[in-house]
Amino acid sequence: MQLYHSTADPSPSAVKTSAREDLALDPCSRSPSGFGGDQRKDRSVLPAAFHTWLFFTVENDPDRTVIGLNKKVRQHWVDTMMKDPVKNGVLAVQTVRNNIMASTFLATTAITLASVISVFVSATTSSSSDSALVYGNTSGVAHSVKFFAISLCFLFAFLCHVQSIRHYAHVSFLLTHAATADEVDVESVYVGWSLNRGSLFWSLGLRAFYVSFTLFLWIFGPIPMLASSVVICAILFFLDFTSAFTRKYHQPVIVKHEILSQSASHRVDV
Repeated sequence: MQLYHSTADPSPSAVKTSAREDLALDPCSRSPSGFGGDQRKDRSVLPAAFHTWLFFTVENDPDRTVIGLNKKVRQHWVDTMMKDPVKNGVLAVQTVRNNIMASTFLATTAITLASVISVFVSATTSSSSDSALVYGNTSGVAHSVKFFAISLCFLFAFLCHVQSIRHYAHVSFLLTHAATADEVDVESVYVGWSLNRGSLFWSLGLRAFYVSFTLFLWIFGPIPMLASSVVICAILFFLDFTSAFTRKYHQPVIVKHEILSQSASHRVDV
């Protein structure tokens, strides 16, 4: 008895059933772009929401945040250094120089990592990851996009630290500037503004390094990326917000800063 094997094309219903089974086995392929669609947006909402909340808190209630409180402390430090430039000039310039060295180190590290990642991506742009540790899209395009995001993050950190160096270098000149008694209040406000601007770029560059850890874990899939976002936001919450003890400790500086700001603004208006 002879056995005959059918070579007819599968029916359309069988093709649809197979396609549905493939989608069920590979959830990441449901998105047209292949990166998870709305799930990717959900993973990026948490860090964006945290920093939006931090921005509004710094603007409306700066004493609750480390950024706002340190801004007033740095202004108080500038006022103290500029009262006697001859006596405090060396200390002030040396302190600013230490910040310049730290920014230079981080800027060099950022641009080096960005260069290494670009070379790595150019060498492996057509390959795909088949490792069991990677969950989600493992195509070559997804692989390149993830490394490009990390490289872009390091480039942003490099630019921020370069701007920080620029402002710190300008402050080192202004701190030793001999102003008259009538000009010292207004002069110190401007020097404090430049110092705080340099510190702002320092903070932005440092946060770019924090984000790079989350983007690095994105290589292994969305679950490590989500876990990293939760952990980093929890850590930044304790680093960015002050306690009642800290605010009480700096209360004299806060009051003096408010009086000085009102006096300087009045002199500028006059």
